[in-house]
Amino acid sequence: MIEDFLGKIEEKINKEVEKGRKKFGESFDEAQFRATNPNVLREQAKWDEVHNRYVAAEKASDFAEYRQIIIDNNIVCPISGTCNWTDVRQFNLMFSTSMGSTADGANTIYLRPETAQGIFVNYLNVQKTGRMKIPFGIAQIGKAFRNEIVARQFIFRMREFEQMEMQFFIKPGTELDWFKKWKENRMKWHVNIGMGAENYRFHDHEKLAHYANAATDIEFNFPFGFKELEGIHSRTNFDLGNHQKFSGKKIEYFDPEENASYTPFVVETSIGVDRMVLAVLSHSFHEEKLENGETRVVLSIPAPLAPVKAAVLPLVKKDGLPELAQEVMDLLKYDFNCQYEEKDSIGKRYRRQDAIGTPFCITVDHESLNDRCVTVRDRDTMEQTRVPIAELRAMIDAKVNLNNLLRNL
Repeated sequence: MIEDFLGKIEEKINKEVEKGRKKFGESFDEAQFRATNPNVLREQAKWDEVHNRYVAAEKASDFAEYRQIIIDNNIVCPISGTCNWTDVRQFNLMFSTSMGSTADGANTIYLRPETAQGIFVNYLNVQKTGRMKIPFGIAQIGKAFRNEIVARQFIFRMREFEQMEMQFFIKPGTELDWFKKWKENRMKWHVNIGMGAENYRFHDHEKLAHYANAATDIEFNFPFGFKELEGIHSRTNFDLGNHQKFSGKKIEYFDPEENASYTPFVVETSIGVDRMVLAVLSHSFHEEKLENGETRVVLSIPAPLAPVKAAVLPLVKKDGLPELAQEVMDLLKYDFNCQYEEKDSIGKRYRRQDAIGTPFCITVDHESLNDRCVTVRDRDTMEQTRVPIAELRAMIDAKVNLNNLLRNL
């Protein structure tokens, strides 16, 4: 709640800056404006005061100060609008359960709050069987569980969720350089997906976890504001060192270049699959008013992520058009997930494909029988282009192939 309060102050400052930009045009000097505008200075002073208190409370784990910051700034509950606050308390974020054949002999175990530890336990097996040299990474996807105080905001915050994590093993002393590199790479990945660079930002952690010496979040502009989408952490050698200590088993890496053994340091990237889905859907869904007064529902999913890549649509169900459309379908179906549809008018079929996010609609008409060309309609612009059937596969591949996105990194 304190971070959200600070975010609202930042929004006020940014609005003042945008007003200044519109007022002064090309002569606008943002740095000077921020340093001299009284409204900006007032809000910035307020932000600095709250932020400094918050950082101090974070570092000291001062629960009483957390509450006092909330009270002093009249921060209300975002749901009820009230401010009748209890004391700040520490909550248990792990789920516990019992395992054993009898109640008396049962052991307390915990559902994993992250997927990382399985990687750490097995990293040496992967390194040896894969003949990997440091630096190298191990990635995995799986279920994780958090005992959230309040599960909310649709699928943004859940108690059971799908998590993708990568642990990147590196030489001690190089971790901060790799941390910076992975920050840049992960942000570049998100921006290249195509949902707008302005919708992402970094949020560096004020208080680091006990295992980290650097940490940041990539936040996305959800409908309820900027919230964490992915975490990037420099975990030092905390995990491997403790697994080695408590198991009594040596899991050091032998570096042939250094001719020495050491416990690798780790940089981690961790992203929630559910949050990524929510980011894509919330950004992509919109309703458009058309020139004829109608409204169309569009799911503008980035083409590489769209479940259905193309729809093949014969203009009518006769005159040999379905047969040629089926030929087009046979040409594309082995490379792309396509739909074939011939029911209803072509306009209604376009609308159905818009609603499920299909990037391209391919219409086979009477001219196609003569010139072996089809009309390709773009989902987002609704522009229609005549394309030879022989060139269809290459045209669609250039737009929807995830490998092309990876090549741009």
